[in-house]
Amino acid sequence: MLKFTINLPPRTKKNSQRIVVVRNRPMIIPSKLYKDYEKECKKYIPKHDPIDYPINLKCVYYMATRRKVDLCNLLEATCDMLVHYNIITDDNSKIVYSHDGSKVLYDKNNPRVEIEIERVDDENI
Repeated sequence: MLKFTINLPPRTKKNSQRIVVVRNRPMIIPSKLYKDYEKECKKYIPKHDPIDYPINLKCVYYMATRRKVDLCNLLEATCDMLVHYNIITDDNSKIVYSHDGSKVLYDKNNPRVEIEIERVDDENI
C-alpha cells in the first residue's frame, strides 16, 4: 500500500477551463490555477515505481469551505496528476479499478487530499 498526503487545497480541472486554438482547431485546456496546483503537488509525490496493475485509489478530500464540490471532478484531477507524475501508468479502469472509500470532508484549517493506493487482488478482474 502507498499512502501520502498532498497538503494543498484540492482543485478540479473543470473550473475555468480555457479554449485555445492549435492548428486551426479549438482545444480545451485546464485553467492556469489547476496547472499551478499540479506543479505544486510535485513536492508531495513520493518516489515510486509506476503502477500498472489494478488498484483501489482512495482519495479523502478535506476542503476549506462547505461549498458543494463534485467528487468526480476532484477524482479526475487527482488521477490525471498521478499519471502526470508517473505514479500510475494510466487512469483507465484496468488500473484504477475502484475509488472505494473516496469522499469529501470539511477542514477549514488544513485543506488537503489523503491518498491511499492499494493493489486489488480480485479474481473477477
